[in-house]
Amino acid sequence: MYAVVDIETSGGRAQVDKITEIAIYIHDGRRVVDEFATLINPEVSIPPFITNLTGINNQMVANAPKFYEVAKQIVLITEGKLFVAHNAQFDYGFIQAEFKRLGYDYQRQTLCTVKMSRKIIPGLKSYSLGNLCQSVGIPINNRHRAAGDALATTKLLDLLLEKTQGQLIPL
Repeated sequence: MYAVVDIETSGGRAQVDKITEIAIYIHDGRRVVDEFATLINPEVSIPPFITNLTGINNQMVANAPKFYEVAKQIVLITEGKLFVAHNAQFDYGFIQAEFKRLGYDYQRQTLCTVKMSRKIIPGLKSYSLGNLCQSVGIPINNRHRAAGDALATTKLLDLLLEKTQGQLIPL
C-alpha cells in the first residue's frame, strides 16, 4: 500500500516554514482506494511569491484547520504504507518537521518518484513533476496545488508500477 503525498508550503525551509495544504491518496498498487486533502492554516503569513505560485493566500487558510488538528488523520491514513512523493525528501521533511514541533516522531519508509523515474525512465531533460508528466503524457490539473500534484504523482506511480511489473523498491 502506498500513501501518495503532496504538500504546499509557506516557503522552502522545513525548519521555519509551514505546510499550507496537504493531499494524500492511498493507492493499493492498482488504484486509489482512499484520499485526504485539506488546506492548513500555517499560523504564519504566506509570502506573495508563494501565493503567486500556488494561488493559496492568507484569506483562504484563515479558517482552515491548523496542522495539529489534522495530525492524527495524517498519522492514521499513512500508517503501514509506503510514503510516496515527487521529491519525497521535501514533502517528508516538512511533515516530519511539523510533527516534531508537536513532539511526535513521524517515521515512514519513503519512495521518491523523482529518483525512481530517473532509474526507470532514463534520459529525460527534466524530472520536475510538470516536465516529467508532460514527457510521459500524464495531464496535471491544478498544478502547484496539493491535490492536483498528488493525483499526477499517483498516475506517475501507476506508470512506474507498470514498467516494473509492480516491483518498485524504495531507494
